[in-house]
Amino acid sequence: MKKILLFIWVIVLLASCGEYQKLLKSEDYQLIYKKAIEYYNQGDYQRAQNLLDGIRTVFSGTSKAQNIAYYRAFCSYNLKDYEVAANLFRQFIKTYPESAFAEECLYMVGFCDFKASPKPRLDQQVTEKALNEFQLYLNRYPNSGRKEKINGYMDEMRDKLSYKAYLSARNYYQREYYKAATISLQNCLKDFPGSKYREEVMYMLFVSKYEMAVNSVEEKKLERYNNALEEYYYFVDEYPESKYAADMKRKYEAINRYLKGYNFEE
Repeated sequence: MKKILLFIWVIVLLASCGEYQKLLKSEDYQLIYKKAIEYYNQGDYQRAQNLLDGIRTVFSGTSKAQNIAYYRAFCSYNLKDYEVAANLFRQFIKTYPESAFAEECLYMVGFCDFKASPKPRLDQQVTEKALNEFQLYLNRYPNSGRKEKINGYMDEMRDKLSYKAYLSARNYYQREYYKAATISLQNCLKDFPGSKYREEVMYMLFVSKYEMAVNSVEEKKLERYNNALEEYYYFVDEYPESKYAADMKRKYEAINRYLKGYNFEE
């Protein structure tokens, strides 16, 4: 029985391949259009895309042009070619701004960029683009049923950007490039004030400023110790029970010893 089913499947496959090859050479554009949609509905996105690519200029300016553009974009999306898909959805909106598909396609621009968003350690231009596209969608369709889902995607991407900023700043800190770390950590706090890494970032910022003070030339020590002290007060006010409390207290006492000695000398 299995052999018979396999034989039937092979016959169907060969017939399908033969039909597809004939379509590629055919000039019956109406039939090609019909079969392309059939292939799409069957989940054969590559064949559907190839056929649609071959007839898109033929139907340019006709009633079918919009459907072809729509299906081409979704073929690329379903083939996981998200960059191409995003561009095709953008092109659709530009060409058919009044289309009934316009809202869906604007959402898909952001969603394709969201799907193409890389791991946090990599360049995040696509992630930032997706955030902008989703915000554009929400501005244009504030009452959309997709709003909650989009906000979830945006939170996920903001967390990714926050994590990348945290990793970059932590890298400077761990390599003891405290001046660069201070700048990166401050930017991290400014750009992502609600980050889940906030406590550690504030701790590293305090330590970076402390180490810069310790290793400064004498004429810069007073200012830098005071900067570190200010950072300490910010931290303990926000995280009085922090796991970093013991280390910070030791450094705080060292700062005070220096400041007392400085004042005594004055």
